[in-house]
Amino acid sequence: MTSNDASQKKRATFAWALWDWAEQPYPTIIQTFIFATYITSSYFGDPDQNTHMLSWAMIISGVLVALISPVFGRRADEAGKRKFWLLVQSAILIAIMAASYFVAPRPEFLIFGLVLYGIGNVVQETAFINYYAMLKQVTKEHNIGKVSGYAWALGYVGGILLLLVSLIGFVLPDTPWFGVATENAENIRVLFLFAAVWMLVFTIPLAIYVPEVEASATRKKENLLGAYRALWSQLKSLRAQAPETLKFLISSAIYRDGLAGVFSFGAVLGTVAFGFSKTEVIFFGIAANLVAGLGAFLGGALDRILGTRNTIIASLAGLIIAGAGVFAFASVGQITYWIGGLLLCLFVGPAQASSRTFVARFTPDGREGEVFGLYQTTGRAASFLSPSLWAIATGVAASMGLQHTAIFGVIGLIVVLAVGLWLLTRVHPNPAVLESK
Repeated sequence: MTSNDASQKKRATFAWALWDWAEQPYPTIIQTFIFATYITSSYFGDPDQNTHMLSWAMIISGVLVALISPVFGRRADEAGKRKFWLLVQSAILIAIMAASYFVAPRPEFLIFGLVLYGIGNVVQETAFINYYAMLKQVTKEHNIGKVSGYAWALGYVGGILLLLVSLIGFVLPDTPWFGVATENAENIRVLFLFAAVWMLVFTIPLAIYVPEVEASATRKKENLLGAYRALWSQLKSLRAQAPETLKFLISSAIYRDGLAGVFSFGAVLGTVAFGFSKTEVIFFGIAANLVAGLGAFLGGALDRILGTRNTIIASLAGLIIAGAGVFAFASVGQITYWIGGLLLCLFVGPAQASSRTFVARFTPDGREGEVFGLYQTTGRAASFLSPSLWAIATGVAASMGLQHTAIFGVIGLIVVLAVGLWLLTRVHPNPAVLESK
């Protein structure tokens, strides 16, 4: 490899990792801390009912992702054009974030907001199929874990900056930046435009520097039904030829839903169980992204030392211990969540990054999209676990006449993580690499 080739490879690697930073406005601004809390607020009616409707939007989008992921994954391998479709999906996400500005703070705009939220979830999740499938294009065997962790860390750093700008520029001041008004939640809604511009700008390097993948030489046209037949055949072949891989996909589906639950319910837990104000929640979000990014960065280094599976196991064990601490010492007050909640975030980062690395390690060239599509499908198949266990735990606490039932939801998350951890310990640390096509 010439020095020019090496330089191009480095630019491609950085541009790929930067997309984690580029798309960060969606999970940070839209999914978790600002848009989601905005459309479930009293602006749109009863907050409890709004939250219930938001959960239905999440359920429907999750089912759609599970249904279409196998098709997207297989076509990403057969037809190539991974970068092309990732850019198309990025453009749709940008349009959705910009459109969110027009969700006025009135009850009649709730459905519009929920539709945008649901469509955005589907687009983001399917975009990750193409994004993850590109990981082996921009890495080598010796640095794949490091690059994956670096990309996750970049994303978290981007989340910190986004929340800082939101807080300092638009949420806290009586007169927001650029003369933005506070009437009709203008200072909140303008953040959705800011999020769209952010993603547009930082997606450009990926468009320029990451190479496109050629279509498969043996490509065959495949309809929707054919894609699902192929999925069933793939599952059967995994069971016969690579059972450890199938076991990992099942275990990761469960514990990744627990990881998603940590962030999905994090703001709710801080607000309801520990009495955080809106400003305190954003401050917590900034700190959460900081420690999660640090965890992802350190996890990338540990991945090379401990091995990918052991890094995930250590992270899940840390999550369970931290969650148990949050529950056990909840009566102490907010300091418990500042310590325990941030420890949860610290361990989420390496678990996420190393899971992506683990999949990439046993995936051969030419089947990345197919396998990551299956990775997304299995993950979404278990997406009901965390909200269900959370609801069951809080419901049981309420039926027993206990106070402050939200804190009992942590038990539900711990159960999901513990089951996923137990299944992961039964997976071989080095699953057999799948056969190339």
